[in-house]
Amino acid sequence: MSRRAMEEIRTILAQKNLDHDRQVWTEQMRRIRPEDVQKELSKPAGKYSFPRLLTLLSPAAEECLEEMAQQAARLTIQRFGRTIQLYAPLYVSNVCINSCRYCGYNRHTVFERTRLSIEEALADAAVIAEEGFRHLLLVSGEDRAFVTTAYLAELAARLRRRFSSLSVEIYPMTQEEYRILFEAGIDGVTLYQETYDREAYAYYHPAGPKRDYDWRLLAPDRFASAGMRRIGLGVLLGLTDWRLETLALAEHAAYLMKRYWRSQVAFSFPRLRPALGAPSDWPHLLSDRNLVQMMLALRLCFADAGIVLSTRERAQLRDHLVDLCVTSMSAGSKTNPGGYTGHEDTAEQFVVADSRTPAQIAQMIRSKGKDPVWKDWDAAFAFS
Repeated sequence: MSRRAMEEIRTILAQKNLDHDRQVWTEQMRRIRPEDVQKELSKPAGKYSFPRLLTLLSPAAEECLEEMAQQAARLTIQRFGRTIQLYAPLYVSNVCINSCRYCGYNRHTVFERTRLSIEEALADAAVIAEEGFRHLLLVSGEDRAFVTTAYLAELAARLRRRFSSLSVEIYPMTQEEYRILFEAGIDGVTLYQETYDREAYAYYHPAGPKRDYDWRLLAPDRFASAGMRRIGLGVLLGLTDWRLETLALAEHAAYLMKRYWRSQVAFSFPRLRPALGAPSDWPHLLSDRNLVQMMLALRLCFADAGIVLSTRERAQLRDHLVDLCVTSMSAGSKTNPGGYTGHEDTAEQFVVADSRTPAQIAQMIRSKGKDPVWKDWDAAFAFS
């Protein structure tokens, strides 16, 4: 990857005041009127422009959510059919060397840490496979001493026998490390910037490798350059103003889609949840209504982007969103290492809000006239 490419997203965010001094956009959104939103909704759905997203995220757009929802539902069916892909996370370590102020895995939080050996991880994965899943997301704290490239490559090589698609949600890596994982069978990476606001980022990440904003920001460039088929993006909702974060997130996505057009970008929407040792109230938590607005606005700007919804959200909201724009959702999640094999004493990263079984989630999806898909990809497709 050239130095010029590495600089580009930083330049885009800086020139548009999306990583600092962002209040200019708050003021602009306040001046948008409902008739401006209606004018924007009269245009063909699915094409991104910064002014369009600014309009759809505005407070005035809250009066137009029903029309946004109808357009988003139609567009999602046109592009993705009636399918909802299901996946499960597998936490392999809750050791972390960072000190994020919002996370239960904060290195200063006192609890008995757990790391899964390859065999223990395979045992958890076997339970997940028995439930029907063929798409697995490997998750870990920043535990470079144990969750090494070699560990992940070996685990991936053995998991490929039972899972058609593997992704990771771990710490940022070098391009060469991502290439090794890709060759081992991992085809997707999800990495949240947490917040695009540099000042807020520094506050919430006071120590540890994660304090490096730019190293994290440029990671999608590195894993996309390494060949990863899936690019997962998101911000941790609750840290700063969700509208401003969505603007920065969209600019990042648009940049990646243009540069790495062979990969698919998907948005995730993690809202802060209760976690061990973390504060319980946050000044920027967004309401269910605004979460829906954020998802609809992104769908109406990015027709082909995946919309991912985790078990952080409660069942009733997840059921409603299946009808609108979601393309992928987790089910039966355990956020503690060994959780699937009954190790209830290990610490979880956060408390899940939807505890239904995978079978119950699949039945819910079918009851809405849609098809739960346990497998949507096979590596053989890449070589045919």
